[in-house]
Amino acid sequence: MTALDFIASEPFTLGVELELQLLDQHSLDLVDGIIPLLEIYPDNLYVKPEFIQNTVEIATRICKSATEVEADLQRIALELRENALQIGMRLCGAGTHPFCQRQATITPLPRYQMMEREAGYISHNQITYATHVHVGMASGEDAIYVMRHLKSFLPLLIAVSANSPYWRGCESDFASYRHRILSASRSYGIPPSFKSWQQFDEFFATVSQAGVFNHIRDIHWDIRPCPYYGTVEVRVMDAQTTIAEAASLAALVHVLAVYLLRQKEASWSAACTVTALPWWLEKENHYQATRLGMGANFVYSPRGEVKPLRTVWLELCRDLMAVAVELGEANYLEQLNRRVAGNGIGYIRQRDIFQGAGSLFDVVAALVSQFDHGLETI
Repeated sequence: MTALDFIASEPFTLGVELELQLLDQHSLDLVDGIIPLLEIYPDNLYVKPEFIQNTVEIATRICKSATEVEADLQRIALELRENALQIGMRLCGAGTHPFCQRQATITPLPRYQMMEREAGYISHNQITYATHVHVGMASGEDAIYVMRHLKSFLPLLIAVSANSPYWRGCESDFASYRHRILSASRSYGIPPSFKSWQQFDEFFATVSQAGVFNHIRDIHWDIRPCPYYGTVEVRVMDAQTTIAEAASLAALVHVLAVYLLRQKEASWSAACTVTALPWWLEKENHYQATRLGMGANFVYSPRGEVKPLRTVWLELCRDLMAVAVELGEANYLEQLNRRVAGNGIGYIRQRDIFQGAGSLFDVVAALVSQFDHGLETI
C-alpha cells in the first residue's frame, strides 16, 4: 500500500464551492438544465456540473480572504445568471427545493454514472445543495488537527447555515432537512477522529484495498481532508440564498481554522468554547442542530451538561473576534451575529415567507429574488 501524499498549499488560503438550483423561469420548479448550460461554459473551471442535472456549481479561484471570495462568486454568478436566463432558467440558493416532487436525473459523466450504479435508488432522491469551504493547510498533520477539533463546531455551522425546512411540498419540521436526506448514504455525516495524518493514510489505504472508496472524493463527510488541493474542506453547510451569506460562512470557517491552529500547543479545554465529545453525543448535537437550528440545546460536556446553542454561538464569536479583526473579516462575523440575533437565518426567512403568503411557490420566488437582489447590491 502506497502512502497518500498531502500536497501542501499556502496556509489559510480560501476556496468556496456553492451549489445552485436550476429552475424553470416560469414554474420555478427544478429543471434538468446543466447540459445546455455547459454548452455555454465548455471546460470552465469555475462553472461545473454536479451529480444531478438540476444543479450548477460555481467555484472560486484560490483566495486570500472572504472579501476575495465574495467578489469572485459575484463575478461568476452575475454572468451565470444572464446566461441561464437566455435559455429559460433562474438560479436559486437553498439546501433543498421546497416543492419539487420528481426524482433527480443523473448527470451523464462516467464518475456520476458509476456512483448511480453503486447507490441505486438513493442517488435519485438526494436532491440537495451545499456550501463547501476549503482552507489551505501547510501539512497533512495540520489538516487532520483542524478536522478533528472542528468537529465540535459542526452543530453551530449547521445551525447558522440552515436553509432547507421544506421538502417535496411539506414542512419537514427541520431547520436543515438536507442532512436527513444525505444521512441515507454511506459516507455522509460526522467523520472519525483521526489522531494523525498517518492514521488517516492507513484508513484510506484499507478502504481502497477493500474497494470501498476509490478516491478521496468518494468520501462525503461533513469535513474531509483534500490532499490533492492541500486543504481541509468543510461541507456541512446548506447552500446559501445570497453570495454575501456564502462569503460570511467562508469567513467563519476561515477564522475558526486559524484560531484552532494557533491553539495547537495549548490544552483543548483552555483553547475552545466546547470540548471533544463521545461519538454518540456528537451525533445527538448534530441531529438537534438539523432539527431546531439555533433553537437547539447543545450537550457541551461528556457528563451530559447542556446549554442553548445560541449561548455557545455567542461564546464562540467572542473568542474568535480578535482573530477575525486581524484577518480583516470581523464584519462578516458581525453580519452573521445580526442574522442570528434578528432571526434572519435562511430557514426562518423561508418559514416567514410561507406564513405570510401561504404558498411554497412564493417561497421559491422570494429565494430567486433575494439571490438576484444580492448580486445587484454587493
